[in-house]
Amino acid sequence: MKKKYNPPFIEKTDVGMTNKFGFASVVDYQDNIEGVPVEEIVAKYDSPVMIFSETAIRNKYREMKTALQKYYPNSEISWSYKTNYLQAISSILHQEGAKPEVVSIMEYDMAKGLGQSGSDIIFNGPSKRKADLEQAVTDGASIHIDHLDELVLLESVAEQLGITPRVAIRVNMDIGVYPQWQRFGFNYENGEAMRTLQRIVTGGKLQIVGIHTHIGTFLLEASAYYFSAKALLELAMQLKDKFGIVVEYIDLGGGFASKNTLHNQYTPGEFASPNPEQYFAAIGRAFNEAQFTREENPKLIMETGRILVSEAGYCVSSVIGKKDLPTGQKAVILDAGVNMLITAWWYNLNIKPAQPLSGTSRNTIFYGPLCMNIDAR
Repeated sequence: MKKKYNPPFIEKTDVGMTNKFGFASVVDYQDNIEGVPVEEIVAKYDSPVMIFSETAIRNKYREMKTALQKYYPNSEISWSYKTNYLQAISSILHQEGAKPEVVSIMEYDMAKGLGQSGSDIIFNGPSKRKADLEQAVTDGASIHIDHLDELVLLESVAEQLGITPRVAIRVNMDIGVYPQWQRFGFNYENGEAMRTLQRIVTGGKLQIVGIHTHIGTFLLEASAYYFSAKALLELAMQLKDKFGIVVEYIDLGGGFASKNTLHNQYTPGEFASPNPEQYFAAIGRAFNEAQFTREENPKLIMETGRILVSEAGYCVSSVIGKKDLPTGQKAVILDAGVNMLITAWWYNLNIKPAQPLSGTSRNTIFYGPLCMNIDAR
């Protein structure tokens, strides 16, 4: 097919110094997504519309898996359902080999509806109800216990059903990342995690198969995962030495940063965020140093989310109008609000027009149709 002729044009560059990375302010545009014109997408699906690249998602998963198994072969990636509920995205990642990690019965049912076996599901989260636990126990899911009340409730469900559930405990710890995630799970430093494991052993109703942590989100320091892995592996060794129980897996959660740039972040995300190799090199170092690894070769599980899909998504919105604000700032009214792109509150999103523009560029505020002053970026 003969390609459409696009005449040459001049893009305006703002006068002024470039930053340390050599970037100048250039009015750029993007009129297609992977060869499909944005105009055709809007004509077919209307506006606003969210678009995800299947190719980008598959490529990112394969990049992650290759890097992970390079540093520790006995490993796998689970897909964090809370990151994105779209069934198409979850299906793509399951096709690639990712197992489901869920934090609610809604997500649990979604995974089952997509053909995932209950025995492959990791059930996390602090708010599991009795009926939720009954379903998970019956299906043979791995249940990650968040607090003592949940432990007691799970023991009663196990006794009622006559089944020994497969469980892990979630552990929180201080590894130098602040704010510290301490609301979920049992603390490592004060011995609460070890006491909880002992409580499970003496209860005799649950089977300990794993130890889990999730130290934060959008973590820019890869070495934090070295220290969290080291702590869990030491805890697993203590469990083995004291009670003769060998866990099947160590689950390090997720929290990897995408290439997006946070607000007020000086260095662009593409430079500041570690790549998968850096994250997994730190984790692999901890595993390959550990006595527990040498003796038992536990499975390593990563529960990845944003890093798999964040860079694969687009939000296409139409301009409804424009105005000058009393402050003198230029404002553009869009048909998409922050309810469609909630990450606008954290990320300095890359906003591009879908066609070339002429004239002078100005700093501009974009706001949506929600009739709330917070619906702006």
